[in-house]
Amino acid sequence: MSTSRHRRWRRKIGPVSRWLPAFARLSTVFLLIALALFVALRVAAPYLISTGFVRSGIEDALSKWTGYHAEIKGSPVLEFWPTPRITLNQITIRQPRESGDKLLGSIESLSADFSLIDALRGRTSFHEFHLVRPNLALTRDEKGLIDWSYAGLLARAISGVRYENGAEVLDPDLDAEIGAVTVEDGTLVVTDIKSAKTYHFDSVTADIAWPRLSGAISAVVIARINGEDLKVDFASRQPLLAFAGRNAETRTSLTSNLLTAHFQGIASIASLSAFSGNAAVTIPDVPALLTWSGKSIPGIATLKSASLESDIMSSGNGLRFNNLSLSLNEASATGVMDLFTQPGKRPKIGGTLAFDQMNLKPFLDAFALRLAAGEAEDISTGMSGPLRVLDVDVRLSARRAQMGLFELSDVGASMIVAGGEAKFDIGDSQFEGGEMTAHLEATQRDFDGGGKLQLSIRNADFAALAERLQLKGPLPLAIGSLDLDLQSPKAIWTTGLADVTGRLHFWTGEGTIPGIDAAALRTQAAEKPFFPLSAAAGGAFAFNQLNLQADFANGSAEMHDARIAGATQTLTLSGVITYQSNGLALSGSLGATDPAKAAELPLLPFFIGGSWPNPVISPVPLFGNTPQAQ
Repeated sequence: MSTSRHRRWRRKIGPVSRWLPAFARLSTVFLLIALALFVALRVAAPYLISTGFVRSGIEDALSKWTGYHAEIKGSPVLEFWPTPRITLNQITIRQPRESGDKLLGSIESLSADFSLIDALRGRTSFHEFHLVRPNLALTRDEKGLIDWSYAGLLARAISGVRYENGAEVLDPDLDAEIGAVTVEDGTLVVTDIKSAKTYHFDSVTADIAWPRLSGAISAVVIARINGEDLKVDFASRQPLLAFAGRNAETRTSLTSNLLTAHFQGIASIASLSAFSGNAAVTIPDVPALLTWSGKSIPGIATLKSASLESDIMSSGNGLRFNNLSLSLNEASATGVMDLFTQPGKRPKIGGTLAFDQMNLKPFLDAFALRLAAGEAEDISTGMSGPLRVLDVDVRLSARRAQMGLFELSDVGASMIVAGGEAKFDIGDSQFEGGEMTAHLEATQRDFDGGGKLQLSIRNADFAALAERLQLKGPLPLAIGSLDLDLQSPKAIWTTGLADVTGRLHFWTGEGTIPGIDAAALRTQAAEKPFFPLSAAAGGAFAFNQLNLQADFANGSAEMHDARIAGATQTLTLSGVITYQSNGLALSGSLGATDPAKAAELPLLPFFIGGSWPNPVISPVPLFGNTPQAQ
């Protein structure tokens, strides 16, 4: 068996060994012939192909592509090794004079590979384009579309492309080969007619791979705008649909030191009618981004960073952000948001966000509801700010939240901006063991134009609050309630106490005021014409009830008949407290709570002056028919 098998293999291998050397010799001959033809063509090409012929061919190609007239002033240079290539200098592309003589741009140097065989056959075809220092000007019209060209092949392909069965379809007579395009040190100027703005892109470098007009495109573009380098990575299987402002599959990313953004899905450069996909945006330094863009929002420095990631889809006349993840500084939230846009109406942002922990002030800044004072132009001027051109209706919840110096928990809040008014409400929150609600309102000129703040606190531990805020001096420590109603002509979140007007009502149950000893106060008053409060600070004044009202204006608070009733004695105060200097000008009295004990605890009137927390007390003598005289 073994011997017969070897014989069969010998019979098969034998013929192969005979024809293999012949095949190798034949292949070598063909290879040498091809190499000889290749070298011969390269050597003979300069004598067979004229520079003028290739030059006119690329002029015709540029004119055909753009629809403009290409003018070449510099002398062309032909190279045939290792590939045939032409280099042209000083190229100007402009509209024909009879059609307006509009300038599309200029190119300092343009190089392109061309087919040697086609050139020998009297035709020209080019690929692998390299542009050095091109200077191009484009226009974005009222519909958001780019005026790519006048009447060239690119324009006809963009206008003639169709969408059929989920694919981009282009008629064969509109299709053409492109290849690779490289741009070096270019300049691009885009004039946006709709916004009346002009954008300048300098130091443009690009690598574009687009084999055919009907095929997919991928491009990497690096440009500098306002001194900042931006990198755009764009890819699409439907580039002509995208350039036509129609819905197209795209993958786009933008990278810079100020902003990183990514989108993958279906989008249009002209509208939001069928927008869907996933988007992510990260802003590491919000103030720096605003400075670069020429925007200014007072107080925005508190918002250091922001990021957003969401699934996005069109919904009616707007966008819906599903599975939204939002971060502002260290605060993160999840939720659903909607952006509504209707012709003739202000865009509107609505939705719900749930935070684990948040700072309310940066959140307000993130929605840009604060402008510089005096920026209250009518919407018809096109210069109005966010409060006038953007409506907001957002519901918020947070397990923990910070509002200024206040710490809140289990917060339910809302932000509404509509009709020139902005309202921020905390409808429910836990505060120092009690409850707190707040209402912040601004009209016409945003928060920087003034507004009002209403704050209500019920059954909170003010002793714990005083300790957290490290407040000094004899303060009431008790479970109490507070109503605060303030107005300011300046930004509420940045206004000083001197700018505030309004009213305060504070009342408590049982508590103490450390640093006030009623017995020592009477002793000092009997012995001295005046003395510091610290001289009577050996104990604490225990009270059963406290009721205080005050009005705020011109940097001071006017206290009205504050009454602090203890078990045996009652302390009353009225007068003026100045904020900036902590100055006091108060009249007060200490008397018996029970009128039947007036003889035992006679009325002690006094005046309080100096500054907090250690003012000077001066007893006031009683005249006439007084309890002491009886």
